[in-house]
Amino acid sequence: MPNMRGDAMRGLAVFISDIRNCKSREAELRRINKELTNIRQRFRADKTLDGYQKKKYVCKLLFIFLLGHDIDFGYMEAVNLLSSNKYTEKQIGYLFISVIMNSSSDMKQLIIQNIRNDIQSRNPIFINLALQCVANIGDREMATAFTNDIPRLLVSGDTIDPVKQSAALCLLKLHRTSPESLQLNTEWTARIIHLLNDQHLGVATAAVSLIDALVKRSPDEYKGCVNLAVSRLSRIVTSSYTDFQDYTYYFVPAPWLCVKLLRLLENYPPPEDPSIRSRLNECLDTILNKAQEPLKSKKVQHSNARNAVLFEAINLIIHMDCESSLLVRACNQLGQFLQNRETNLRYLALESMCLLAASEFSHEAVKKHQETVINALKSERDVSVRQRAVDLLYAMCDRSNAEDIVQEMLTYLETADYTIREEMVLKIAILSEKYAVDYKWYLDIMLKLIRIAGDFVSEEVWYRVIQVVVNRADVQSYAAKIAFEALQAPACHENMIKVAGYILGEYGNLIALDPRSTPMIQFELLHTKYHLCSPTTRSLILSTYMKFINLFPEIKLHIQEILRHDSNYRSSDVEIQQRATEYLRLSEICSPTVLATVLEIMPPYPEKQSPLLVRLKQKKPLMEADTSGELSTAPISQSDDGPKLTDTAMHLHQQQQQNGLLVSLDTTESNGHYETSASSSLPSSFSSSSTALQTNKKFLFKNSDIIFENDILQIGIKGEPKKSVLHVEFYYGNKTNFNLTNLSASISLADELDPELRIHMEPVQTTIDPRAQIKQMGTIECLKDYRDLPKMSLSFFYSNVPQKIDFLLPVYLNKFIEKAEMDSNNYFLRWRNLDKPDQECQKIFAAKFPMSHDACGQKLEGFGWSNLHNIDVNADNFCGAGIFHTSAQQVGCLYRLEPNKQAKMYRLTIRASKAGVASHLAELLEDQF
Repeated sequence: MPNMRGDAMRGLAVFISDIRNCKSREAELRRINKELTNIRQRFRADKTLDGYQKKKYVCKLLFIFLLGHDIDFGYMEAVNLLSSNKYTEKQIGYLFISVIMNSSSDMKQLIIQNIRNDIQSRNPIFINLALQCVANIGDREMATAFTNDIPRLLVSGDTIDPVKQSAALCLLKLHRTSPESLQLNTEWTARIIHLLNDQHLGVATAAVSLIDALVKRSPDEYKGCVNLAVSRLSRIVTSSYTDFQDYTYYFVPAPWLCVKLLRLLENYPPPEDPSIRSRLNECLDTILNKAQEPLKSKKVQHSNARNAVLFEAINLIIHMDCESSLLVRACNQLGQFLQNRETNLRYLALESMCLLAASEFSHEAVKKHQETVINALKSERDVSVRQRAVDLLYAMCDRSNAEDIVQEMLTYLETADYTIREEMVLKIAILSEKYAVDYKWYLDIMLKLIRIAGDFVSEEVWYRVIQVVVNRADVQSYAAKIAFEALQAPACHENMIKVAGYILGEYGNLIALDPRSTPMIQFELLHTKYHLCSPTTRSLILSTYMKFINLFPEIKLHIQEILRHDSNYRSSDVEIQQRATEYLRLSEICSPTVLATVLEIMPPYPEKQSPLLVRLKQKKPLMEADTSGELSTAPISQSDDGPKLTDTAMHLHQQQQQNGLLVSLDTTESNGHYETSASSSLPSSFSSSSTALQTNKKFLFKNSDIIFENDILQIGIKGEPKKSVLHVEFYYGNKTNFNLTNLSASISLADELDPELRIHMEPVQTTIDPRAQIKQMGTIECLKDYRDLPKMSLSFFYSNVPQKIDFLLPVYLNKFIEKAEMDSNNYFLRWRNLDKPDQECQKIFAAKFPMSHDACGQKLEGFGWSNLHNIDVNADNFCGAGIFHTSAQQVGCLYRLEPNKQAKMYRLTIRASKAGVASHLAELLEDQF
């Protein structure tokens, strides 16, 4: 052992050496227990231990704790070290507290008081020790206790620079761990912003990091930082100034401060002041110019620092998206990096160009590098770079180059890495549909895609092919022809069989006159694939055979023979057996007319959003959020000449802001991510603000609505009624940049509701990622008519702070009403039969909204009733009917709404076959017109 001098603590060194020399776990435990016994006796017996002894024993306890053993004493001795005037003793005390003390310690108030004493002292070393301890613990209590002391220390003119730097970093840590507990006084805002002008590099850098975090929480409060940030950036990068020119990192002045300043400016739109904007553009232009200069050093640190500033400047240029010259120059600079020897530079260049491709100013400039990107896709060794090349091709694609890009991606798909094939399939499918001038070309591409990458073709892809064919009458014959030809291949993927089976079942008659594809040939060809398929595909093919019976009666006997075969009629698979049995019986007992009605051609599919986009956003939420404006597909109608382009990303973003929604609740995925820069297109039916259908009750007239929203969480609901059962989907959206954890959701029924409703909810995911949403499904069954509403309760943790939300779930009685159609004779006959006093309720009330005939009709239909025409002699009156379903009975309901525009009054009369139902329905409606 070398000689130990001063505060070297020889006893500690000997103890550590003994532990290291132990030959077994048991020997180590014996040595540790012996030392713990000795320390415990010293603490109990000797009350006059000096600071050195306490420090030594506390260090031993700390070492034992770091070895993984529990420590249940020595806390008070460590706290006592905080009162010492010696640096080494105070340092060990703070180290022990930072590592071992937890938030539930009973001595927390004593610790806080000692920390406050050091912060208020004039010793900068003690102040820094205290600040480091606060940052290391960083819990809610610390943030609350020092919410005034640390900011005061930061902005004080007497504080030296190293302490200011530590104070800024301490506040940053507290803001990240307990943002709700750290409430900064607004009078300090201007003084904190002014730290951007501090002459000390450490203070300025720490202040930028702190302000950047505060801006994300309160952008309006700190918007004054933009001018100072631009000014400081200009003084660093512009050659006419010498600010921090004495601090250069491999010939780059203050690179990390520049990066942080550029990142801070990305939180705000371009400056409105022309002089500030001009100065910022000059800075960005200077950074781009310096990137063109020869390297001043061959060392990697020089290129790393210069490129860090350059890429952050390009990110700011993309964020501003208003200076076409800067965008084009940034694109050209990135184009030079595409052939750089450094893999990381090529990756970052491709990633940034994906963002540039979304800008109208730089899209054409990005397209000029198409060949370079294609070559990178073919020759790049790193799979992550190849994946970014695929992303860039997808982003730069438009009508002018769609065929070339789709063909190149198809060619590469045959040899692509398995990890990116599914994503490539989705992107090829989206591009080929979106930019198809001729849908025959689209079908050729999709069938080739299924042939090349059958295992990686998700259900959404071949579903989409079917939707396009069903919705386009002009390509149905061609689709049947190429599907038939695809089946003739010796090796045919199961997804291809599904597509061909569906198309031939619907449109096989369109090619039946061709001697090469007669009905019998179609049937035999499809049946050769039958025994090679999974039970799911066999079930689909059986449905195709049934369609053949309707289309081609001449092969009915052959198909019935197949259905009778034991492999189908007595199949071990329940679905196949049921279909074979039901289809066989249907073909035997039904007349051709009935069969034609039952097996008629599928009607066009309604569409709100391409399911392929939903799938792609689920796989790559962050990348797709940046370019969502270029990815949406339009609904397909039979009158279209080609696919229509949707609005730009800016329009989608504005629509999202107006609707106040997180993401579209119409998507089929439960964990859709979103970004504030651009987002999924949103159906107007989910708007939480007032629309033409004005109402003060959530979810009353719509089957989907936002039922709760605050600054943290947004809750949406979708309902699909089926008789007495309402299938519901709840969407929980996280509006913050922090995880919501330990989420639990429950629906409770009051005593009166328990015999009236039956609710079953699936378990909900316990964590919601930042800027994301999850879905919970369930059913609500109506057992009898009810008045009270269920109570929904949610609990979760936001930034380690427990949150609880309770509200009434707006599942009103009308959710179980089914529309009923009838003529005037039946209507009045039923009206006269419902003449008992408890079967009728009449309300006369003043209009609360503008008296619009169309709006009234929409509300009545949205309520669940039919709106019957030509029933009342007064065309302004509304009449209709509905059936209220419970699990035990059906209740017939009739209504009549009579508006009086001169008096601005309504008279609503409702009759129902069960007592009490009419009055409840009238109460729901009387304040809605």
